[in-house]
Amino acid sequence: MIIGVDIGGTKVAAALVTGRGEILGKTRVPMVSTGDAAMGFAAVREAIAAVLGGAPEPVAGIGICSPGPLDPTTGMVLNPPNLPCWRNFALAFETEKAFGIPARVDNDGNAAGLAEAIWGAAIAYRNVFYATLGTGIGAGIVIDRKIYHGRTGAAAEGGHVTIDYNGPRCACGKRGCIEALASGPRIAARAREKLAAGAESRIMAYAGTVDQVQAEHVGAAFREGDAVARDVLTETAFLLTVWLGNIVDLLEPDVIVVGGGVADLMSSFFPEIRADLPRWSENQRAGEIPLVLARYGADAGIAGAAALWG
Repeated sequence: MIIGVDIGGTKVAAALVTGRGEILGKTRVPMVSTGDAAMGFAAVREAIAAVLGGAPEPVAGIGICSPGPLDPTTGMVLNPPNLPCWRNFALAFETEKAFGIPARVDNDGNAAGLAEAIWGAAIAYRNVFYATLGTGIGAGIVIDRKIYHGRTGAAAEGGHVTIDYNGPRCACGKRGCIEALASGPRIAARAREKLAAGAESRIMAYAGTVDQVQAEHVGAAFREGDAVARDVLTETAFLLTVWLGNIVDLLEPDVIVVGGGVADLMSSFFPEIRADLPRWSENQRAGEIPLVLARYGADAGIAGAAALWG
C-alpha cells in the first residue's frame, strides 16, 4: 500500500493506492494556500493521518503531487503560483518527519502522467505526453515509464508555453501562456464577455448572473446544444490545437493523454483537434497521434502521487 496525496490550491485529497493502481478510502480536507507554511502543511498532515488510520496493512511510502515549480530530487516545493504559502518548503522532509514513512514529491502533471503510463490510458505506449486541463494547465512527459525532469526538475511546465506574446498575463508572469488562454477560469471569462455583450444563452440558467459564470455552467449549456457555449469551447479547442501542434513538433509523443476537470468537457472536440493538428505542426503525420481521455479523471493526483513509488 502507498498513500497518494494530491495537493491543490483549495484542497488536499489523499487515499490508499494498491500496486495495481486501485484507489481505496479517499479523504479530502480544505487547503489554505494563502496562509503561512505551517498552516498549509497542517492540511496535508490531517489528510495523511486520516488515510493512515484506515490502512489495513503497513504503508510502504507516501507519494505527494503538488503544483510546481519544485525539486523532485530533494522534495522541496519552490515557488508555485497556486500555492503562495510555500516558498522553498521541504515538503518531503516534513512529511517523513511527521509520519516516519519515506515520502516522494513531484509535480502534479508529471505524477498524473506517470500513473497513466503505468496503470492508465497510456499503458500501451512508450513516449507519453500528458496534459491536465482545469483551474490551470499542466503537463508531464513520461518516457519508458520514467518522468522526464530536465536539468533541475523543472521540465514539462507545458501550461506556461506562450502561444500569444500579446496575450493576457499569466500568474507565472509571462504573457499568452496556454494556461492564461484555455484553462477553466479563462473558459468562464470568455463566456462572461459574450454574455456581457448581450448574447443570449442557457449558461445564465445555470449561473444566475454573469458574474457567477463558471466553466461547469458553460459545459452544462453546451451539452444542451447552446450556441454561445459551443462558440466558447470551439475557440478553446482551437487554442489547444495551436499549443499541441508545438508539443508535437518538439516531442512527437506516441500518445497525448488529457486529464483534469475540464478534460471530459473538451473531449467532444478531440476529433477536431486531432484532424487540425497538421495545420499547426510541421509534422504532417501529427494527426496520427492518439488523443485520449485519462483513466483517472478527478483521481489523477492521488494515482500519480502513488505512481512515484511504482
